[in-house]
Amino acid sequence: MSASASVVGLGKLGAPLAACLAARGLRVIGVDADARKVEALNQGRAPVFEPELAERIASAAGRLTATQNIEEAVAASEITFIVVATPSEPSGNFSIRYVLEACQAVGRALRAKQEYHLVVITSTVMPGTTGGPVRSALEEASGKQMVRDFGLCYGPEFIALGSVIRDFLNPDFLLIGESDPRAGTVLESLYHQVCENTPAVARMNFVNAEVTKLAVNTYITAKISFANMMARICEKLPHADVDVVTSALGLDSRIGRKYLKGAISYGGPCFPRDNIALATLAQQLAAPAALAQSTHQFNRMQINWLAGQVQQALPAGGVAGILGLTYKPFTDVVEEAAGVLLAQELVRRGVRVVVYDPQGLGNSAAPLGKQVQFAESARECINLADVVTLTTPWPEFEAIPAEQWARQGAPRTVIDCWRALRHLGTLGGIRYVGLGIGEVVEKTAVAAQGEVKGQV
Repeated sequence: MSASASVVGLGKLGAPLAACLAARGLRVIGVDADARKVEALNQGRAPVFEPELAERIASAAGRLTATQNIEEAVAASEITFIVVATPSEPSGNFSIRYVLEACQAVGRALRAKQEYHLVVITSTVMPGTTGGPVRSALEEASGKQMVRDFGLCYGPEFIALGSVIRDFLNPDFLLIGESDPRAGTVLESLYHQVCENTPAVARMNFVNAEVTKLAVNTYITAKISFANMMARICEKLPHADVDVVTSALGLDSRIGRKYLKGAISYGGPCFPRDNIALATLAQQLAAPAALAQSTHQFNRMQINWLAGQVQQALPAGGVAGILGLTYKPFTDVVEEAAGVLLAQELVRRGVRVVVYDPQGLGNSAAPLGKQVQFAESARECINLADVVTLTTPWPEFEAIPAEQWARQGAPRTVIDCWRALRHLGTLGGIRYVGLGIGEVVEKTAVAAQGEVKGQV
């Protein structure tokens, strides 16, 4: 059981990982090249936005510090997690340049260390990376040999931004690719020390773990896309409701309810790129990749389809409003987010667009620039728009009083991608369009709510 750890990379995953380890009793040294993140952590502030992160840092009770010096952190710890970016390359593979830079620095620190040390690659990498270039970088820089002198594991996390703390502390399962049993046992022991639940543990060699990480996310994207396909079908059938259908599907233990919510395209920093990476790997191996490729194509088609729905509802010269720019609630990440992609597509089609998000306005400034109008509140966005599309189901959008959606004269169209605003379907001054709901059910939203609550 390790009493001290170092975490290289204090980004969206690394900072919460470091905070959780420290809050659960370990002495932790965070490392980042960004002096602002290091300063924030040393001052007890969260270096990135993530719910509960500030509270976990506070509860670390002085066990969490930060530095820009990797070698110093490794020398003072027993286990090192490398959680740096692995950006996608044009080919679809992941770049490991930051991982290798970190490994070289870790290796230099190991050269001067006599005690056993475990290195854990948490960053998502392509199959063959951990046992190949990562191992080589560590051995060459340290002058030592894996297994004999140090342990190496591939230990990716299955977390979602906005719920990183909860997901890390309560994982469905732990995936460990190990250089040898000793390394895997050390990492498993640490996880059991930190996790609040008792997750299943899957230990295997490097390549199997690397493939599994990509496979999990690719499978989930296929499941999301299946639910979205069902939503498009239900929209065409009077009295059909995708929530009723998927609720029943999820009762089958072979399927399950998670990620079975028919809505719009998936986004974020993991799902799209992991899906593409697995397809790329298959192509490089001359293995079939049609399922992953089709999932990606279908996902992108959803944005064009949604833009068409907005355009069809717009009056001549009308304004399209978009509520939600982050790829999901409780994060500020806008990468591959449906709201941002929809705004870009509508602008490309010559539509005037106004947008709002409680956390994503700053990060969406770069991809959207001056092409759209940024509202200062949800109410302002609604008031300026003839058609409002709810693309991210932030709770504050659901809490907006019904009268703020309505207007005099021609009804304002509300396209509800997540069916979070069903109550608007019975009000005047609003044309409510719940995606995944057939036309007749759309006009009797109150009855539909009863079905979803259990009248399957």
